[in-house]
Amino acid sequence: MTEPVVLLDVDGAVATITLNRPASRNAISGELLTRLGEAMATAEADDEVRAVILTGADPAFCAGVDLKEIGQQASVLRGAASGGTGPWAPVSKPVIAAVNGAAVTGGLELVLNCDIVICSDRAVFADTHARVGVLPGWGLSVLLPLAVGRSRARQMSFTGDFLPADQALTAGLVSEVVPHADLLGRAREIAAAIAGNDARAVQALLASYRQVEAEVVAGGFAVEERTARAWSRSGLDLAETGRRRAAVTERGRSQAGQPRP
Repeated sequence: MTEPVVLLDVDGAVATITLNRPASRNAISGELLTRLGEAMATAEADDEVRAVILTGADPAFCAGVDLKEIGQQASVLRGAASGGTGPWAPVSKPVIAAVNGAAVTGGLELVLNCDIVICSDRAVFADTHARVGVLPGWGLSVLLPLAVGRSRARQMSFTGDFLPADQALTAGLVSEVVPHADLLGRAREIAAAIAGNDARAVQALLASYRQVEAEVVAGGFAVEERTARAWSRSGLDLAETGRRRAAVTERGRSQAGQPRP
């Protein structure tokens, strides 16, 4: 029996969503993206759920979009690769990213669309869109500067360099770094603390944070979407993109000091 590509576990007031394509480093396939949206919608519809945790099945959080599917006519990734509204429909409850490993390109965009980000000491982050030859469509060019600042964001995007967990903490991309074995436990502690507060107040505060953020970056998402769609229409060499991605993976292991598989 095939394992589900996304797992949803609801324990009282906390829903945990796990990206579950470990053999592909949780790369975002059309099915995974669909199931992720469904899991988020299920958590949103459950009145008992007060907080959501998003994580990945080891060894990675998410290696980005599965480039093999971008060219498939029926794949929802065609829209995802050329600009869109986000990786899932907005939810009114805080989403905590528990980053257990590499969060690269589209995987980094998933992280940036969460409200709180913590990571294990094995986590690394990178924006490799320019190295691979694709452009972001889920708000990276808007959200990354908000997280790490203008200069650091542009350096990450233009170089494709990998940012280890300690530097991600210093940059402000994550709020905590914990030992790998403690990651989910710590995420659940944060979620439980959120759940112990007045639910309406938390949701009102969250809505306020998001509205303020939208005022700050008014129009930014539309600019990114137009740019991504224009880039997609200009043509995408999937074979070359695949070769570049393999080189990015090898470069990431080298920068992170990881052995080859």
